[in-house]
Amino acid sequence: MARHLVCLTFDFDAMSGFISRGMTSPTPISRGEFGANVGAQRILALLKKYRIRTSWYIPGHTLETYPDQCRAVFDGGHEIGHHGWTHVPPAEMTREEEEAGLVRANEEIRKLTGRAARGYRSPSWDLSPHSVELLLKHGFTYDSSMMGDDYTPYRVRQGDIITVDQPAKWGKPCRLIEMPISWSLDDYPNFEFIRTRDWILPGLRNYNAVLANWVDDFSYMTKAVKWGVITYTFHPFVIGRAGRMLLLERLIRKLKDGGAVFTTLEEAAAEYAKRSPFKL
Repeated sequence: MARHLVCLTFDFDAMSGFISRGMTSPTPISRGEFGANVGAQRILALLKKYRIRTSWYIPGHTLETYPDQCRAVFDGGHEIGHHGWTHVPPAEMTREEEEAGLVRANEEIRKLTGRAARGYRSPSWDLSPHSVELLLKHGFTYDSSMMGDDYTPYRVRQGDIITVDQPAKWGKPCRLIEMPISWSLDDYPNFEFIRTRDWILPGLRNYNAVLANWVDDFSYMTKAVKWGVITYTFHPFVIGRAGRMLLLERLIRKLKDGGAVFTTLEEAAAEYAKRSPFKL
């Protein structure tokens, strides 16, 4: 019997993403504030309307800055995942800095939920050479930062050796489950406009064109695999804007009409683990 899982996920960065890029003047900070004070509330109301449970990846900075808003997410029945302490990518940290952030943010998640996070998503989707080791050490069951598949979770490898002038040498799979993602299923590059001295993110794409892309990716999954998972990634300060909320509701309705089973990433990872038990 066919079963097609849809995971709506939200990176609740608030202002932390701007701060990590050195954008601390009032306007970028206010963009993050919108996500916490306006966008998140709109999203939670929409999810309640359709009785959909989702996964939220929240940096420790957001957990401490907006405790009431984060409590509302948890009280709404949504999974709270780990998204670092700041929004600095692990690839830019030392091992010690990365581990300290894991521990510090997990303590805040524990205060909110009563347990440490089971799922991890790296800021900017950029893991370090130490990330997998640290995630295993700290009891995570899955990661959602890599792009080695589109509809099928898989076990993360440890010990890859990648050099410029030699063929890749693959490490061994470990028990950590990868719940793959894609920039094409992320609202940020599609809609956000950012201009700095060094680069521009143009964004601001037509809502209906993006919706068509997102629906087509789900439709292909229903044709390509009998069991699969598709993960959409949103940010409250992005998808929470006016017309984009209408886009999100249209997406939900189209996916429901297509037979989607909405679930959290933690639940989808557990379902994968039952279907494909890890073998030492």
